[in-house]
Amino acid sequence: MMSISKHKILNQAKDYFSKSDFKNALEKFAMVLQNFPNSKEAYNSVILSEMAMSGEGGAEALFDYYEILKEEDKEQADVIMSDILQNMDGSLEKLSQVFAEPLRDRLEFEDGILYKDFKAIIDEGESFKETFENIMFSTRVIITQKEDFVDFLDNLIEHGFADMALTYLENALSVYPSDELLRKLLKKLAKGKKIEN
Repeated sequence: MMSISKHKILNQAKDYFSKSDFKNALEKFAMVLQNFPNSKEAYNSVILSEMAMSGEGGAEALFDYYEILKEEDKEQADVIMSDILQNMDGSLEKLSQVFAEPLRDRLEFEDGILYKDFKAIIDEGESFKETFENIMFSTRVIITQKEDFVDFLDNLIEHGFADMALTYLENALSVYPSDELLRKLLKKLAKGKKIEN
């Protein structure tokens, strides 16, 4: 059995997953699992890839949640994800409940506001810039979906928070280096910088 670079293959697999190429993601995760049978990350990711391939709508959200958990505590993330996957009854209808509790706890703990609630304030006619400036030092905007994250970054760029948007983008691109939407935002940000300079 040839020795493979676990880290390199896992990164390739995550990249495929983020591009919704679940078949190749599954193959790469399975390759890691074959070579490293005790890798909980590979095991969990194989299951998530299979779920995504079979059209389970929440599999991608669950994968993103897993990535966030891993940033905070890798070992704990593996345990939490294993528990979630074992407790699922083959459907992801309960996914929102799985997310709801920890998210609510996080909101209370971090004095946070969900992005959709923040967006609702803006939709009522408030200015993005003013509202964001009012909350940015006391409250965290908590984003749970990629579309919201992209929308948030777009709004930051539009309303003069280019440096903050750049920081978020750099972090996101380190996790999803080939994401098209994030790359478009980076180009948009670069154009704005040229105009300023």
